[in-house]
Amino acid sequence: MKVTFLGTGTSQGIPVIGSSHPVCLSDNPKDKRLRVSVLVEWDNYSYVIDCGADFRQQMLRAKCTKVDGVIFTHEHADHVMGLDDIRPFFFRQGNIDLYAHPRVMKALERIFSYIFETENKYPGAPSVNEHYIDGNPFAIGDLKVVPIDGLHNTLQVYGYRFDKFAYLTDMKTVSDTEIKKLHNLEVLVINALREEPHVSHFNLEEALDFISKVNPKRAYLTHISHHMGFHNEVQQKLPENVYLAYDNLQITI
Repeated sequence: MKVTFLGTGTSQGIPVIGSSHPVCLSDNPKDKRLRVSVLVEWDNYSYVIDCGADFRQQMLRAKCTKVDGVIFTHEHADHVMGLDDIRPFFFRQGNIDLYAHPRVMKALERIFSYIFETENKYPGAPSVNEHYIDGNPFAIGDLKVVPIDGLHNTLQVYGYRFDKFAYLTDMKTVSDTEIKKLHNLEVLVINALREEPHVSHFNLEEALDFISKVNPKRAYLTHISHHMGFHNEVQQKLPENVYLAYDNLQITI
């Protein structure tokens, strides 16, 4: 399995528009972060988790020519607003599979109503197959995916486990019952917004504590704010098996 970090930034990305923060002015490519998303590939399958406003740019940068489906964590703008850019894949492949909690799917139907219309549909709009996630494992291709339930402040969100790989973003609270679903991982990806506490995201201390509970062989931090600091400086302070993810990083599990 290959995982490409399409974006590792928070909802505004880095650099933030109009910001003079030193990290926003950095020349290091690892300090430039698009909105958070990953591409997961194995055998002949290719799935994206979340598609924010940078989705088109991310697909071009990753030279991605095939997407079998999009799996959504929740309905916030930085995770869904690139959905229209599935059109090139639809034109080549046909209907694109979408996987989401019913609440999230309802939000997508409202925001992108022209995609979900069945009568008098605009001929240039893509079409999708809707798959509702209810917390139970589900199959994509030949792989079982296990949803990991959590809270983003008070909003229910899903993370996902693909065999020995798990991806959790925008998490603030995860129960012990859900943590048990993450045992025996090769790789855990978890959000870590900044060092200071935040109402709806793990800060660095909380993320490292969560990693200790799960005990994966490797862990990568994502959904990173410019307030976290410079990539190279933060990486030097992390434990041996924990890495600050960056855009276009590719890992193999």
